[in-house]
Amino acid sequence: MEKDEFISDNLSVGENGHLYFRNHDTVELAEKYSTPLYLMDELRIRENMEMYTKAFRESFGPGSLPIYAGKANSFKRIYEIAREEGMGIDAVSAGELYTAMKAGFPLERAFFQGNNKTDWDIAFAMDMGVGYFVVDNREELDAIARIASERGIRQKLLLRLTPGIDPHTYDAVATGKVDSKFGTAIETGQAREMLEHTLGLPSIELKGLHCHVGSQVFGEDVFERSADIMLEFMASCNRDYGLHLEILDLGGGYGVRYVKEDGYVDIPAAIADVAEHMKKTCARLGMELPKIIMEPGRSIVADAGLTLYTVGTVKKITGYKNYVSVDGGMSDNPRYALYRSKYTVLLASRPEAEANLLCDVVGRCCESDDVIQPNVLLPEPERGEILAVCTTGAYNYSMASNYNRLARPAMVMLTEDSDYLAVRRETLDDLVRNDI
Repeated sequence: MEKDEFISDNLSVGENGHLYFRNHDTVELAEKYSTPLYLMDELRIRENMEMYTKAFRESFGPGSLPIYAGKANSFKRIYEIAREEGMGIDAVSAGELYTAMKAGFPLERAFFQGNNKTDWDIAFAMDMGVGYFVVDNREELDAIARIASERGIRQKLLLRLTPGIDPHTYDAVATGKVDSKFGTAIETGQAREMLEHTLGLPSIELKGLHCHVGSQVFGEDVFERSADIMLEFMASCNRDYGLHLEILDLGGGYGVRYVKEDGYVDIPAAIADVAEHMKKTCARLGMELPKIIMEPGRSIVADAGLTLYTVGTVKKITGYKNYVSVDGGMSDNPRYALYRSKYTVLLASRPEAEANLLCDVVGRCCESDDVIQPNVLLPEPERGEILAVCTTGAYNYSMASNYNRLARPAMVMLTEDSDYLAVRRETLDDLVRNDI
């Protein structure tokens, strides 16, 4: 396999024939830290964050901000890097906020999302000094107003609205349609009703509007279509109520390549195109371009991640399938079980060897659907060899579980010339720590 055939340019083959990730021998890392093992390319994370901040600065101007969607991968080191790279953050739980706080992230640059914040969540976030709430519904709005009033503060927030468009992505990650658990619909008139209600709440400072049409979006016009709807609604509200809504959050979602067949998004060019389109729309509507927020998560961390496993059983069923079992599975990567997600799988110890075994790569959990990837062509592996699954930096660690009482893997960060532990491997004692 030639270098340019890899799914990502931080993958290569070393002189010893092993798969290298960010110039590190993956087989040696597996031996050093054991498997299953999450590897994260710190330099790629920084490159992706810098790409977004630069594109926003050049395309949207001062005040606009890309915010890292922590749900993609939430641990202390990622928030330290986001702070250093000048990004904001999107959090959807007290746990994500607490992790960011412990990492020293300035929470005035945090946007607290979610469709069902409890009173405890709201109070906790306010007491931590969260900059903005993104409000999903009327009940939540009233709770925020009440709790802010009790504290004698005016809480800044955005209203999450659904623009009612299809992002042409997986149903499970499409969030901007009218029939969604997220947001308040514009086309039903409920969005305007909620905005009017907001304006009557003295403890609330309405700063802008939010929408999120989906994740893993490749369609070039998706953000432009949602921006048009949101800007038209914003312009009408500014006009009808004498407002100056200064922030428009377009949510997240640029797609990444998991397999060669996936498309490629030139993100800076895409952002520039969206910005140019929005400027024309604003000119048509007679309004200033608001400050623009977007919420990249997957496209920040996905190709910065690689997961290593050790091969166990190689089972050949004559006339049927071949199965290659590894020492992880849906407990550390549930995305195939959830979404039938595609991945590129390589034999780390021999990535250039002839791939002659068609097999399903499966995990060790007691579930028939514990599959990492079906129908994979691999050099026939031997027990003890190292297997690599590419582009696993998003929604693997963050979705990992202790199903079957399996301990969650360690996470190792890679720089150009060093590797270091960012998240330690769970122990058996960790599994029983909360048992009484």
